[in-house]
Parts: sequence; C-alpha cells; structure tokens
Amino acid sequence: MVRLGGHGLPIGSDDPYAFARAHREFGYSAAYVPEVRIDDRARLADIEQAFAAEDVVLAEIGIWRNLVSPDEATRKANLAYAVERLAIADAVGAGCAVSYIGSFRAGTDYAPAAENMGREAFDATVETVRYLLDTVKPTRAKFALEMMQYSLPDSVDSYVELIRAIDRPMFGAHFDPVNIIMTPRVYFDNGALIRECFDRLGQWVVSCHAKDIKLHHQAALHLDEVQIGEGVLDYRTYLTELDRLPREVPLMLEHLDGAAYAVARDRIFAVGDEVGVRFARP
Repeated sequence: MVRLGGHGLPIGSDDPYAFARAHREFGYSAAYVPEVRIDDRARLADIEQAFAAEDVVLAEIGIWRNLVSPDEATRKANLAYAVERLAIADAVGAGCAVSYIGSFRAGTDYAPAAENMGREAFDATVETVRYLLDTVKPTRAKFALEMMQYSLPDSVDSYVELIRAIDRPMFGAHFDPVNIIMTPRVYFDNGALIRECFDRLGQWVVSCHAKDIKLHHQAALHLDEVQIGEGVLDYRTYLTELDRLPREVPLMLEHLDGAAYAVARDRIFAVGDEVGVRFARP
C-alpha cells in the first residue's frame, strides 16, 4: 500500500495525540514530524507513541538551510540546525531528515550559481553529508537530499554518483519528479523519467513529494508548480512505481494552502483507484 501525508489539517492543537488522530481523520497515513526540540525528551517520546498508535508513519522532517554557504558563520549555524533536525528525526523514528544542499551564492538558501554544479560543489556535498551522518550517527532516520534544478543532485546520474561517493548506509534518496523536469521533452514524457528514477534510485528512496507542473506558452521556457491534476505529471506511473517498491515509502503533499490539500488528496486517491493502487487509510 501507499501512505499519503501532508499538511492542511483542520486542527490548531500542538498535542501529539490530537495531531496524530487528526491525520487519520483527514485520510493521511503519513506525516511530517511536528515541531519539537531535541532536548524535549518527553515530547519526542509522545510524538513517536502518538503517531504509532494511529498507524501514521512519520515520513520526514525538513531542514531547508544552505549547508554549503560561502559565509562561514551562516554555514556553521545551518549545519548545527541540520544536526539537531537529523537527531530529532532519529529520536522519533522518522524515515528521514531532508534538505537541499544549498548554494555557493552568499546570502541565499538555494539560489542559482555556476559554482553549484562544479566539482567543488560535488566535493562539498560529499563532505557535508558525511559530516552530518558521522556527527549524529543515526540508527533509524536517514539523511536525504532533495533533487533541485540548480544544485546537486540535479539528476539521477548525479544522485547515484553522490550515493557512491558519500559511502554511508544512512544516506538515502529523496524523490520529487517535478524538481527535475527541466525540458519540454522530459515534460511531455515525464513517465519515463519517473520509471528511470525508481529503477535506479528505488533501493535508496525513503520519501517522496507530490505536486504537479505546467509548461506555459512563452518564448522563454517557463514552468510552474501547480495543484495536482492541473499539470501533466504522470501520477498513474508515479503511484504504480511507488507501489512496486518492496517497502512502504511515504508520498507527501506540499506547497498548498488550506482546503487545497483536501482537493489534492482526493485527486491522488482517485488516480490510485484507477490504476489499482491501494492506500493505507481509515
């Protein structure tokens, strides 16, 4: 079965037990890790117990900091934050802590820069991931990088190369096909891209994101992220390939507002019904 999760829950409580129940009532069977500090041992334990009691898998915790910033003070602060987030993910038994690697353009989180794609960036990525894993030494949660358009890894090839170079068993892969659809040829045949990603990265994938993409009729290439069902992402292939994995890998909705999450949830469930993919839900 496939486990779907996301935001958009109609609850204002930060109580882990109420929050976990709300996920089940909304139709989710996966969740982002609720906010917590690593020194709050009681809340960490409550989060793990609450979501386990509702059979809701803690899929991932986000880091989303520039981990290779050329500004030393910024980089050190961001790495300390990443260490804590990975430790939190491990403490609650989440699938992964995920981040983009960042950018060599100072003062930005992941802005485009020529330096982001070179050998120095590759070596910095290897060093950074090894540092995080060797510092935290997680036993349950993996660290993963989200593929991005203009920072590493930016393709299946670069992700496989990084996995081999980093050479740490707790480094996993994260998959969001929208982020690596960068040409009209791939856009119109994105099912082939999805199949290639699962064929080559499937053994390492720990979490996936769900959104959609639309190409506009403009002289300069322009792609926009849109609500699921309003673009061309091949969800029939996406769900089928996800379901073929020999273990449950969560699919997480993101970047929507309020009621839009319920719309996206229902559209994904409908595609699952069409292709015979079952979801873990109440």
